[in-house]
Amino acid sequence: MKHSVMKAVVAGVSLLCATGMVMAQGKVDFGKREYDSNCAGCHGIKGKGDGPYNPFLTSKTSSDLTTLSKKNQGVFPYQRVYEVVDGRQAVAAHGPRDMPIWGADYLVQAGAYYADMPYDPEMYVRTRIMALLDYLVRIQAK
Repeated sequence: MKHSVMKAVVAGVSLLCATGMVMAQGKVDFGKREYDSNCAGCHGIKGKGDGPYNPFLTSKTSSDLTTLSKKNQGVFPYQRVYEVVDGRQAVAAHGPRDMPIWGADYLVQAGAYYADMPYDPEMYVRTRIMALLDYLVRIQAK
């Protein structure tokens, strides 16, 4: 029993070290990866609102995500963007819901990913959305 616990601890420490080395090398950009996999189809590779799915949207136009700060007196609207991305609570001021409800999707993914261990599903959702928001802040037009 003790031997298997020690193996698990060594494996965990090794994984953390490897993850830290990859992060230190700057090769993993979780926010960009999140954007590329869930947002670029509608908003475009550079966030300009010119994604390949744009012609199929009901509103016929996707938001230019690079101008969110500019349209908000130079301040990135974290709360508003978070609520739109999460989408689990209707925000009347945002108008009709054309965008996928990523918060619900992330909850389902968390359940599949962490099925055999305890986890906080809301933390999983928040982490993914905050990584995405971090990326969106970095692509804001100056």
